[in-house]
Order: sequence, then C-alpha cells, then structure tokens
Amino acid sequence: MSPLTAAWICWAIVGLSPIAGKYAVGIISPVLLVFLGTLIGVLYFTPWVTKNHQWKNLFHAKTCWKFLFIGTFGTALPFTISLIALHYTTPGNAAILQQSELIYSLLFAAIFLKEFPSRAQLTGSLLILTGVLIILLKEHYTPRWTGDLLIVGSTWMLQAGSTVAKKLPKELDYRLIGMARNLFALPALLIIVTVLIYLHEPFTWQPVLKMFLVLGYTGFLKYGLAMVVWYKAIRALDLGKVTAIYLSYPVLSLLLSALLGFETPTHIQLLGLVVTLIGAYYISLTVKKEGH
Repeated sequence: MSPLTAAWICWAIVGLSPIAGKYAVGIISPVLLVFLGTLIGVLYFTPWVTKNHQWKNLFHAKTCWKFLFIGTFGTALPFTISLIALHYTTPGNAAILQQSELIYSLLFAAIFLKEFPSRAQLTGSLLILTGVLIILLKEHYTPRWTGDLLIVGSTWMLQAGSTVAKKLPKELDYRLIGMARNLFALPALLIIVTVLIYLHEPFTWQPVLKMFLVLGYTGFLKYGLAMVVWYKAIRALDLGKVTAIYLSYPVLSLLLSALLGFETPTHIQLLGLVVTLIGAYYISLTVKKEGH
C-alpha cells in the first residue's frame, strides 16, 4: 500500500466519524464512547505488539512522554470535544469545520518540521479555509454555533499530536505509534471520567444495537485501522499535504448525513464542498508527481 493510498483510506474512515458521532447522541456519553473505543483500539493493536515483542518500546524513556502527549492531545481531548459538539451542530457542519485543522497543520509543519507549503498546497488550503469561514459566519449566534466553535477551537490538538508523531524516531513502526496513541490516551480519559463522577455528572449508556455498532466503528476502524493508515501516510509524506487530502472528507460526511436525514445540504455547504474537493485533489496530484 502506498502512502497516498493510505491517506485516502483514512479519508473514507474519517468521513464516517460525524455520522457515527451523531448516532451516539443520547445513547452513550462522549467521554464513555472515547474511553471504550480507546480500549478496543488497544485490543486491536495488542496481537501485533505482542507478536513482535514491542511492549518494551511503548515505555522507552525517550518516547513515552511523546506518546503521552500524542494520546492526550491526539485522541482523549479532541475526540471527546468533537462528540460533545455534535449535540449542538450537524454532521455536515462538523465535518466542514474540522478543516480548520489545516491552519495548524501548515503552521506547525513550518515551525517544528521545516516543511514549507508549495504554491499548490497554499492554493488548496486557502479554498478550504474559505469554506470554514462561510459556515462560521452563516451560523453566527445560532444554536449550532456552540458546536461549531467547539470544533474549530479543538482542531489544533490533533495537529499538535501529529506534529509530535512526525518527530518520533524513524525506526518506530506506525502500528506501534497507533497502539501508543490509544494506550497513552487512557490516563487523560480516566482523569476526565473521575472528575465527572466527582461532580455527579450523569453518564448516558443504552446497550442497544446502535450503540454497539457505533462503538465497533470507533474502536476498530477509527482508533484502529485509521491510525495505521494515517501514520503510514504522514511518516512518508509532508504532514500538510496528507492533512489537506483527508480533510476533504466532508464530501462523504455531508452526503451520508443528507441520505440519513440528519440535514438538508444548503447551497453554501455544497459550494464549499466542491471547492474543497478540488483543492484536495489538486494537492493529491502534486504528491503523485513527487513519486509517493
């Protein structure tokens, strides 16, 4: 599998995320879904880690603190916040606004990784940012705006985690990094759960088929397979380029959201999605030309 193919597989899995998150509303609390999904993610990677005798590498002094940062800011906090946001906004809006992550991708990649964007990358990125601003201005002071701001305000965490992952030793297997991201997310999630219990916050838990399907998607696909292909892609390609490609996933999210009756796409959303897809495809072509 090429790094570019891996990036597009990640695109497809992540495109389902807002839909799964919307189905989770009212049947399982966001922090519980992330916590249980992370445990499943740990089980997903355990056979490979055990077979290849990699457990000691998970707790190596040189990398364990980086793993803790990646788990906390790459999974525990942003995924919990994004699920909370879906109590207010729609899957389509959430998917589109997730593209604000690209701002931080370009910034962090330039500052910490010395990966400077090409002209094509900047062009595609500007198109994506335009779509984000259109949605934010359209939903200004509406009930959806709360969820929209939660999404935009948390996307920097994902890119911070990915930036640290790029600084990990090259010899580390991407499956080990996927395991570490799940395993080291647990301390932060346990703290969040403990605080909520102390504050007597109620937890939603309805053991119905829909909940188990959402949990299965979250653990095996989003926290399992998606992490494998994501780290395979970003460790071989520029972080900003991979981010720009997979952040076109709102095309899939909005289409599924409309088909499932969660929302009726507006002309503004559709226009923004078309422009976003063109930008991501353009960047994808530049990656191909570079031989990846």
